[in-house]
Amino acid sequence: MIPEITFGRHIRVVLDVGCGVASFGAYLLSRNVLTMSVAPKDVHENQIQFALERGVPAMASVFATRRLLYPSQAFDFIHCSRCRINWTRDDGILLAEVDRMLRGGGYFVWAAQPVYKHEEALEEQWEEMLNLTTRLCWNFLKKDGYIAVWQKPSNNSCYLNREEGTTPPLCDPRDDPDNVWYVNLKPCISRLPENGYGTNVPEWPARLETPPDRLQTIKLDAFTSRPELFRAESKYWNEIVQQYVDTLRWKEMRMRNVMDMRAGFGGFAAALISQNFDNWVMNVVPVSGTNTLPVIYDRGLIGVMHDWCEAFDTYPRTYDFLHAANLLSAECKRCNISSIMLEMDRILRPGGQVYIRDSVTIMDEIQDIAKAMGWQFTLRETAEGPHASYSVLVCDKHLLHA
Repeated sequence: MIPEITFGRHIRVVLDVGCGVASFGAYLLSRNVLTMSVAPKDVHENQIQFALERGVPAMASVFATRRLLYPSQAFDFIHCSRCRINWTRDDGILLAEVDRMLRGGGYFVWAAQPVYKHEEALEEQWEEMLNLTTRLCWNFLKKDGYIAVWQKPSNNSCYLNREEGTTPPLCDPRDDPDNVWYVNLKPCISRLPENGYGTNVPEWPARLETPPDRLQTIKLDAFTSRPELFRAESKYWNEIVQQYVDTLRWKEMRMRNVMDMRAGFGGFAAALISQNFDNWVMNVVPVSGTNTLPVIYDRGLIGVMHDWCEAFDTYPRTYDFLHAANLLSAECKRCNISSIMLEMDRILRPGGQVYIRDSVTIMDEIQDIAKAMGWQFTLRETAEGPHASYSVLVCDKHLLHA
């Protein structure tokens, strides 16, 4: 329908709303596309469990009253096939949230009865959708069969030239569209950065290793340049993962669903890709630190914001491997370490592994908790030698507890 939509090149990160058991996302994996498959309603949550059992990225993200936990301009392509969401209700507040998450120039694809059925009520819904998307400044590209495609503008010119009083209005310039933790939905259009940040990203796979423009917006107390920090993190995790491959026989491991619990710029996930591992990584950015999620998505990776003092929104036993680098020492002043590790045990599959790379000052406490939970573990020195300020605890969760 749209030759400009090239999966695996400029379409790398996709959101599938109302994903069922994530067959759409599973298919796109073969095209080098990462799809965040989400259940938009509580009644569909069990399908997310099935999707994760298949080894496909998925989580519950209910369209209700709060922003979803993804940054602005996260997704190159957002797909809704029979997702049963009334996008036009409440002055289009739910579609405005889709607009916030859709990258400038990105595509929205809707496959639903109002697109193709010629019944009076459904035709009214189609006209309402056309009216709303026009007010959102989306360009209606094509309708073919049961599929309709729109494209989001790549700058603010259309928004600024709308008639006065057009709804939804532009959001207040002080609103941060990347602020998502317990933030209510807003019936307004998030402005695109005037400098084009986030809209123009390289094609895949170049974008994985290219320092994105939005690095400049990350609030960091650093004396070195942000691109230098980005490259340094990438180099660091490439070396660490290579050590894991060489000394811990990672190529023999069976891990499909991986979580990096304190992801930074996504360097650990990028290193796994460069080593040709057949897995996907949920990059979690803790709310207690710097919000680096926009950079993670600009690299062509997926992730979510989370507070590790709370439970993670997934079913028990859904991840094969958890990676926690400097997480527990960072969160121990806010949360009980044992609570975080119990949550790790909950979401880790029997037979799965946890790598805790952290300060030696809290490693005794971590080992005591791991022992109490029934994990088998080995404390390993880092590449820096026996006098390094941190170490690695390699933990295994047994299929059966004694």
